[in-house]
Amino acid sequence: GATPVNIHGKPIMSKTGGWIAAFFIFGNEMAERMAYFGLSVNMVAFMFYVMHRPFESSANAVNNFLGISQASSVLGGFLADAYLGRYWTIAIFSTIYLVGLTGITLCGTLTILMPNQDKCDQIALLLGNCEPAKPWQMLYLYTVLYITGFGAAGIRPCVSSFGADQFDERSKDYKDHLDRFFNFFYLSVTVGAIVAFTAVVYIQIKHGWGSAFGSLAIAMGMSNFVFFLGTPLYRHRLPGGSPLTRVAQVLVAAFRKRNASFESSEIVGLYELQGKRSAIQGSAKISHTEDFRCLDKAALKLKEDSLDPSPWRLCTVTQVEEIKILIKLLPIPACTIMLNLILTEYLTLSVQQAYTLNTHMGHLKLPVTCMPVFPGLSIFLFLSLYYSVFVPLSRKITGHPHGASQLQRVGIGLAVSIVSVAWAGVFEGYRRHYAIQHGYEASFLTPMEDLSAYWLLIQYCLIGIAEVFCIVGLLEFLYEEAPDAMRSIGSAYAAVAGGLGCFAATILNNIVKSLTGDLEKRKPSWLSQNINTGRFDYFYWLLTVMSVINFCVFLYAANRYQYR
Repeated sequence: GATPVNIHGKPIMSKTGGWIAAFFIFGNEMAERMAYFGLSVNMVAFMFYVMHRPFESSANAVNNFLGISQASSVLGGFLADAYLGRYWTIAIFSTIYLVGLTGITLCGTLTILMPNQDKCDQIALLLGNCEPAKPWQMLYLYTVLYITGFGAAGIRPCVSSFGADQFDERSKDYKDHLDRFFNFFYLSVTVGAIVAFTAVVYIQIKHGWGSAFGSLAIAMGMSNFVFFLGTPLYRHRLPGGSPLTRVAQVLVAAFRKRNASFESSEIVGLYELQGKRSAIQGSAKISHTEDFRCLDKAALKLKEDSLDPSPWRLCTVTQVEEIKILIKLLPIPACTIMLNLILTEYLTLSVQQAYTLNTHMGHLKLPVTCMPVFPGLSIFLFLSLYYSVFVPLSRKITGHPHGASQLQRVGIGLAVSIVSVAWAGVFEGYRRHYAIQHGYEASFLTPMEDLSAYWLLIQYCLIGIAEVFCIVGLLEFLYEEAPDAMRSIGSAYAAVAGGLGCFAATILNNIVKSLTGDLEKRKPSWLSQNINTGRFDYFYWLLTVMSVINFCVFLYAANRYQYR
């Protein structure tokens, strides 16, 4: 059932897959991440400076776009596992992504799609005196933005799984190839992010918004071409039919037999097909486990059941075990929501901090919007040293052949994220005190010449290392542990956690603003637009406390989890 096939669904007759096929897939992910991060870092500024939207509403709109594009990844995973297969899902949604990016490029190029820019200098922007975008102009922007998000939702859960599908499970080096694949996969994500935070920002500064967004569309178009070029090399897995239908069948069958006893004389046993073949296309058989015994009733075969029973009355053990696995996986990606919340907050809060600091590096002045490149650079450096430094050292400590298990890597990432956000709280307290002491309290857009923005590198580099450990470990964990015919949905768990992190950031920001600020008394909130009168340091300490609690929950969930 899990045997790889070619694009026509026939058994593979020639050598396919392997690292060569995987590298064609890396290009697609690199361009998708480049576009994703390019929009995340530039769209807030575009809405503020060009569309004349308030900074706060612009940030929330982009956070919601990022959240929806990730949380809806479960749709792409469902379509891939149920009907289309991973290849055709990537092909279709990559095209949709390109259409959305082309629409955004037009928005940044055609003056008819923008409000009037006359008499709109920085002071007018800050005072809100610039002509706002017309409702239809914002409707167009949001439409093409969400088309792009919809395209990303279909690609994200499939690319890592499709890349991992290229390796032969029967090979003795399979585990080693898979471990290295996910690290190289995240390296391609990082390269895309670095290009977005440097080259795309440079293009925007030198050539304008249309050229910046256009460069993202061109990169996506080129990556689509490269992806299709590798078609003859790919190994495929047959879609196993609707996972939601199988889930519903198990729940209905278990409910129908809720009163049946496991000790009853009417029970024949647990139902499974004879032989090696599974009832689910694209899946090998799964052995029975003792967890969630109430669901086992769906597979209880009674004497009254016919020889060819309806799956809504009697399910196979493999079908029941699929649902058990999906349930058992949930707590682990749920614990990474907190890390994604911190990453989302860093995209906006750290940039606001950087505006008040000196961003000169010798004679070179880096744009503030380039600051998020540093987590990417730390990820790139760390992944380069991962196999030569970290794995040998940690292997001596843990005895694990890969240095650390998947859940241990997720735990290390969450622990490092706590250190990162705690340092952010310490430095922000010092930065705010310095600003007030030196008369910068009201000048929150004026850089303090004697305080370098490169103090932010500590929190940036730490969160980059946390991301490597946590996200790479999580992707590998979900791919290996998910049922064969639900691997795209398993990978979608990581993307959904990222989306929920974006939504949680927006919700948390709104709660903190409402509880800590008072407009009538002119009391600024912790997250005031004037960072020098706000209390970003308190907010970072709140995130630290939340991260510690989340880490304790993860330790409990990881300790209880048993690998397949």
